[in-house]
Amino acid sequence: MTDASQPIGYWSGEAHRRTITFIRAQIVELGLTQPQYWILRNLSRQDLSPDGQGRTVDELVEAMSDYLLPEDDVQLESHDLLARGLLRLDGDDRLWITEAGEAARTRVKRHAPAIRDRIHAGISDEEYTAALAVLQKMIANTTPA
Repeated sequence: MTDASQPIGYWSGEAHRRTITFIRAQIVELGLTQPQYWILRNLSRQDLSPDGQGRTVDELVEAMSDYLLPEDDVQLESHDLLARGLLRLDGDDRLWITEAGEAARTRVKRHAPAIRDRIHAGISDEEYTAALAVLQKMIANTTPA
């Protein structure tokens, strides 16, 4: 039963856990973990690195700090991408995306709309926007001035 007495802390946490679990499972089926996909995005000239510059692991952690989960290990994920030939490491310990890495990033990106569609099934854009507005207002209400 849905009513206004339901605890937002529980439901927002449950929505986060289940949505992240779903997204991560979908990406794993495409051959990457979500943190690996983020690493590739942050190194791709076609995505989040228009300058096409290599990055150190610390620079990647900083760039992804807003969305990494506590259990995400960028160092470990980078080593796996290196071992698979999706990244290369230069003499200054900077990581660079390879052609194979770009192909892997593109493959996941192609599937992103279908993943989003599955999450948003049965929810209109208006309902989604209203839900976001409510959550944003709750965040504002609970953020110290």
